[in-house]
Amino acid sequence: MSSDPWGRVDETGTVYVRTADGEKEVGSWQAGSPDEALAYFERKYEGLVVEIGLLERRVRTTDLAPKDALTAIEHLRASVTEAHAVGDLAALGERLDALVALVDSRREERKAARAKQSEEAKVAKEQLVAEAEQLAESEQWRTAGERLRALVDTWKGLPRLDRKADDELWHRFSHARSVFSKRRKAHFASLDAQREEARRTKEKLVTEAQSLSGSTDWGPTAARYRELMSDWKAAGRAQREAEDDLWNRFRGAQDVFFAARAEVFAERDSEQRDNLALKEELVVEAEKLLPVTDLKSARSAFRSLNERWEAIGHVPRDARPRIEARMHAVERALADSEEAEWRRTNPEVRARAAGLTGQLQAAVDKLQSQIDAARAAGNTAKADKLQSELAGRQALLDAALKGMGEFGG
Repeated sequence: MSSDPWGRVDETGTVYVRTADGEKEVGSWQAGSPDEALAYFERKYEGLVVEIGLLERRVRTTDLAPKDALTAIEHLRASVTEAHAVGDLAALGERLDALVALVDSRREERKAARAKQSEEAKVAKEQLVAEAEQLAESEQWRTAGERLRALVDTWKGLPRLDRKADDELWHRFSHARSVFSKRRKAHFASLDAQREEARRTKEKLVTEAQSLSGSTDWGPTAARYRELMSDWKAAGRAQREAEDDLWNRFRGAQDVFFAARAEVFAERDSEQRDNLALKEELVVEAEKLLPVTDLKSARSAFRSLNERWEAIGHVPRDARPRIEARMHAVERALADSEEAEWRRTNPEVRARAAGLTGQLQAAVDKLQSQIDAARAAGNTAKADKLQSELAGRQALLDAALKGMGEFGG
């Protein structure tokens, strides 16, 4: 007979294992010694220990489903209960019980995790729905459309909720997308209609612009082109392809007109610059008539100069006031001389000669003061004009002073 702490072999070769409930027969051994029999059944026990260890490792280190883990535990428990093995079978049962408790704990943890995950998913989906409903009213069509597509991708990546809650949220989410899609479609349909109306309007503007391109009525036609440009801007944009074509045609018609006008104006400007040079020569001749010493001769010479002046034609607009002011100053000086001559030979005015001389002197002083002020202010044009007038007044004053000398004689 042979034995160890967990089993024994009796004289007949029957092998027993010791349990809390007493000995239990696990087999018989006839082919060898009792020690060999115990070793054989102890190896069977070690095999169960290895299987339980492997299951413990799977439960602790893998995502083995609780249901599958419990099935494996119960299978091993049956193996332990029915085992023909020698060893601490109660300890194996305790390990299996501990493993069941661990699986139950893991199942509760997973249940709590799923509940937390579900709650987080619900909150996330509610946020997606709220944002989608806000975007449904947006008019930032491109940005909002891209954002809604991104929200769909985010939604797909979230866990499903219970069917009722998930379906309700999805219905709101889908409805928001549908509302936005319909509004965007209506907007672009309206935009297309506006662009088509703009195209028709601009076609008419192009037709008129082309009909005016050959006009030589420069002022009114240029004004009309400005009006057409205002109408063009007010019409809005047509479809891109049509817009580019229409603009090229519209702009091309304007370019034809304004190029022709520029050429004519360039010729006219050249002619007017030549006219200005001629008039400057004449005005220099006219100014040499002052101060008047021989009124009859000066008057005759001025008439000849004035006839040549009128025959020359226009000068550049910006030069016109200056050149005409110089000529008019000479004309006024001659008129003043004529008046002075009349007064000098008229007995009725001799008494007023002295007063006239004083007035002329005051006028000359005033003009000189105004010229000084204009030059100080940098207003050369005004100073030049006043200077011409001063020459006339000075000539009249000189004549008046001379007349006074004659009256005194």
